Formats: sequence, structure tokens, C-alpha cells
Amino acid sequence: MDKNEFKGSQRVGILGGGQLGRMFIQSAISFDVSVEILENSLDAPCAEIANSFTLGDINDFESVYNFGKNLNILTVEIENVNIEALYKLESEGVKVYPQPRVLELIKDKGIQKQFYIDHNIPTAPFELIEANPDKNLLTEKIPFVQKLRTGGYDGKGVQVIKTKSDAKDLFEAPSLIEELIPFEKELSIIVARNENGEKSVFPSVECEFNDANLVEFLFSPAEINSSIENEAKKIAMQIIDSLEMVGILAVEFFLTKEGTLLVNEIAPRPHNSGHHTIECNVTSQFEQHLRTVMNFPMGDTSAIQKGAMINLIGEPGHNGLVNYQGLTEVLSLKSTHVHLYGKKTTKPFRKMGHITVCGEDMKDVKLNAKNILKQIRVISHS
Repeated sequence: MDKNEFKGSQRVGILGGGQLGRMFIQSAISFDVSVEILENSLDAPCAEIANSFTLGDINDFESVYNFGKNLNILTVEIENVNIEALYKLESEGVKVYPQPRVLELIKDKGIQKQFYIDHNIPTAPFELIEANPDKNLLTEKIPFVQKLRTGGYDGKGVQVIKTKSDAKDLFEAPSLIEELIPFEKELSIIVARNENGEKSVFPSVECEFNDANLVEFLFSPAEINSSIENEAKKIAMQIIDSLEMVGILAVEFFLTKEGTLLVNEIAPRPHNSGHHTIECNVTSQFEQHLRTVMNFPMGDTSAIQKGAMINLIGEPGHNGLVNYQGLTEVLSLKSTHVHLYGKKTTKPFRKMGHITVCGEDMKDVKLNAKNILKQIRVISHS
């Protein structure tokens, strides 16, 4: 596209129709961009709001190829897609962002970790494990974190092994084990890069996780000093430049007790740690993702207010039609923004929505967020 013109009604396809795609569509509407979705369920969050919705398997070659071959641009909301079809589409002139080679690297955590080593990016020590590992040998390495090389998502495929008793449940599939890092904080930086190589980076955020390894709270900005903030941004930009990636990239860090940063994982798409940007930043991560894949100039990532994000997660023991208990009371609170993802049924630990609490004083924002978490429950109809 000529940099001095913008033709309306551009067509962008997304592999996956979950909440990330839904929020992307909400940004795309403002740019008159038509968003088309490939997803395997008619109950997906994007089903009712996409310009076009195709029922199909994002891991099936023919489904992905046939979906993408007539599009201008194809992007993803999850890494676990059919890479071979994306390579073919790319070879035929479809702009696939992030590029297939980037998705192929990132979807395998073993290859991803080796990438960090090859590019002098700080990360926790690790080793690769084949399928059906010798549990007796691995118990000698306790404590450690085991991660499936492929297929993990939203806390699944990751487990902390602290005792010999934990080791009885080791994953049998190919995985990696890494040193259990005694960290001070878990941080995230979101960085974006367009086709021209222009980059932008959002302020850091601090994440608090629940027992299911899902983000329970997110606080923006992170309470860290400027040197750590600048170093995290520098590493994030180094990663996206080394990948020569087009798109948006979430970089998750451990901040160790010694004050050093270690990259935990990266995700080549909008990310749970960036949802607050809808209200808290000049440009949201979803608009920035759109800008990158369309090769537009980067939006302003400056924070306009402090914020906390609360994930609305299905409670254990509840399966069925969703009931947001306490939502009416939450809606009466000032500077509180509710985002429901359009999922009709809940199940344990399923992400159903999020709430962002905004304000000028982080102490008050945190207090309000923690009070809201006590008030609202995501349960099923009785």
C-alpha cells in the first residue's frame, strides 16, 4: 500500500476466534478494516461480530490454506496453527504476520529457548527432555519447572516440580526443564514492529498469578526503578529485531531477587498482560497490532492513567451457562471497565472476561481491584 493512501475495506484474516480476536475486531472497526475469522466453534467469541466467520480447524492445512488464499493479510491470535499452510500462503503473496518462521520458532519452547542462547538474551538455565523421560534421573534435578515444548497455553503445559511426589505427574511428551528461579516479580513488556522496521514499546506491567498459573491481577505501571524498566524495554526490542518480526510481541520476564532480568517466554500476538491498554494507554495493544500488520505508523504507547486488570475466570466446580454474580455492583463503581468475552458457558479456570480499574494513585487502584475480585464470581446457573 502506498504510504500516502489508505484504501478502506481492507481484508484481514485471523486464525482463531477467541477473545483476542474479538478485541482486535473492536479496534479494526474504527479503521474500516474487514476482519474474517477461521475457528472451529460457532460459539466462539468472534462468531457474531466478525465480518466473515469460517468454521474450520486452524491446525488443518487445507482449512488454513483455503481460508487465507484470497486475503490481503493473515494474522493469528494463538501460536498453535498449521505452519505449513502459512508458508505456502506466504510464498503465494499473502502477507502473513507474524511470519511463519517466527511462529514456528516460538511455538516450540525448546527452539525458543535456544534462540535466547544464540542471541545472548538472558534466560533461566534449561535442558531439553525427550518423551517418556526417566523419572528417577529427573528427581535428582528437583526443584525445577517442566514445560511442554508445544501445545501449552494459558498456564497449561507448565508445572513446578518441587518434591519427589510431584515427579510422579511429569509430562510424558517432549518438554524442557529449567531452573526454578526465586524471583522478586513477574513482569511483561509488549513491543510492536511494522513492515518498515518501525518499533514501539509499551510501559512495563507487573503480573500476579493464581494457583492455576493464570494471571489474577495485572498492575500498570510495574513498581520497578527506571534502570530495570529501560533494560526490559531494551531486551524486548532486541528480541523483536532479532526475529525481524512484524506484529506485536509480549515478552515475559522474571525479575530476580538480585535485580536482574531473565526472559521467561514470548508470545507473538496480543496478550493477556496488555488488556489494560484499552483504557490506560493512548493506543491499545489491539490497535497497535492492527497498525503493525497493516504497516501503518506506530501509535502512541504512553500511559494516560494507572490501572489494574482483573481476569474473570470460571470458578472450580462450575460447568454450564455462565452467571456473573456481583457484576451489577461492580458496574456502579467509578473508573471501572468491564469486558465480557461473549462465552456462553463457563468451566473451571476458563477466561470469561476482564475488568480494568483505573486511577491516579496506584495504591487506591490496587485496593479497588482486590475488593472487586472479592465481589464478583463467575459461576454456572444453578
